[in-house]
Amino acid sequence: MTTDTAGMLDTAKEALERFHEVRVDDDGALSFLHSEVPCALLGLELSEGLLVLSLTCVVAWDLPEDSDVPLRVAERAGQGLFGTLGVVRTERGWDVTLRYVFPAAGLAVEPMGTLLMLVVSNASQLRTDLTSPST
Repeated sequence: MTTDTAGMLDTAKEALERFHEVRVDDDGALSFLHSEVPCALLGLELSEGLLVLSLTCVVAWDLPEDSDVPLRVAERAGQGLFGTLGVVRTERGWDVTLRYVFPAAGLAVEPMGTLLMLVVSNASQLRTDLTSPST
C-alpha cells in the first residue's frame, strides 16, 4: 500500500467511524457492518496518480433458488443507484453484491462520509427489499 492510498483510507476510516465501528484488516482494508450488510473498503492505485477506493457490500446470500432475485436485482440496477450489482447462483441459493469504485484522492472527511453512506444505504435498502416477502 502506498502512502497515498493509506492516507485515503485514513480519511475513509475517519468518515466511516462517524457512523460505524470500523475494523482495519491485516492488509489495510477497512471492514464494517451497515445494518446487516457486511462491507469492505480497499484503497488502490489503478495507475500512477489514479487513486480509488473500492467498496464491496455483501447485500444478501443464500436467497431461495426458486425466487425472482435476478429479475428484482436487474430492475433495481436500472434505478440508478451508486455501484454495480452482481448476482451469483451458488449451491445454496442466490448471492447478491454491490460494488462501487470511485476516485477518492483529495476528498475531505465529510464528503467522503456522505458518498460512502449513500452507497451503503442503498445496499441496506436492497437487502431489505430482497429479504422481505414479495408482494
